[in-house]
Amino acid sequence: MNDFQLFLDSIGEPDKKERMEGILNNIKEKFPQLKEEIKWNQPMFSDHGTFIIGFSVAKGHIAVAPEAVVISLFEKQIAEAGYSHTQELFRIKWTDKVDFDLLYNMVAYNIEDKKDMTKFWR
Repeated sequence: MNDFQLFLDSIGEPDKKERMEGILNNIKEKFPQLKEEIKWNQPMFSDHGTFIIGFSVAKGHIAVAPEAVVISLFEKQIAEAGYSHTQELFRIKWTDKVDFDLLYNMVAYNIEDKKDMTKFWR
């Protein structure tokens, strides 16, 4: 059993577990080169040892954390998708449609922008 499955099994509500699993699986399928990791009790993807995107589960939403630079660059698209955000993350409510194009664009941006990075964080 992989780390993501252990994380998913810890989600008590089946519909929330299924939704989070769908998001993680979509990213794995689109970007198979990324490494799955659990850090700070959160599922995340990394590339050559550098952070790409992370997720956490809250009562009312899934928090998506691609780093502050990415939130700033994609602020308009986040708002257009109907998501609220802070400097470090944006929230997909359990009732919101998941904008996979937005997620894919953020992941692709981080992969390209961080291709020469040697540290985990920017």
